[in-house]
Amino acid sequence: MSIAENLSRMGITLPDAPAPAANYVPSVRSGDLLFVSGQVSNGPDGLIKGRLGHDMSVEDGAAAARACAISLLAQVRAACDGDIDRLDRVVKLTGFVNCTPEFGDMPKVVNGASDFLVEALGEAGRHSRSAVGANLPFGVAVEIEGIFRLK
Repeated sequence: MSIAENLSRMGITLPDAPAPAANYVPSVRSGDLLFVSGQVSNGPDGLIKGRLGHDMSVEDGAAAARACAISLLAQVRAACDGDIDRLDRVVKLTGFVNCTPEFGDMPKVVNGASDFLVEALGEAGRHSRSAVGANLPFGVAVEIEGIFRLK
């Protein structure tokens, strides 16, 4: 089953790739690698804001991370001229979680993105990863950047 078919089966419609919020490009291709700039947590009602350990649960954070993964795939599709099936593998994710100093479950939050990518892409969705706490722009809950291999 193609990536596009599997996303459709999952009920996922990729949004248009979000425009950059500052002076950078959404992605850069180097050989068969695509480096996608950080995608902030954004849903149908706008930015998903909050601080883990303060006003958001791990489950809410994981849902925000999943939204970031959907935006990452939208950026990959845009970089591939609309053909998401040119994606060969997720290589690496770096997840940033807006959290209190005491919060230590950043990996559980970023699992929202990792779990989604494995469900959507199978083995090609398995990746290396970092998950760290950070102060994020616009008060968003999560931001995730990624490196992808293209066919």
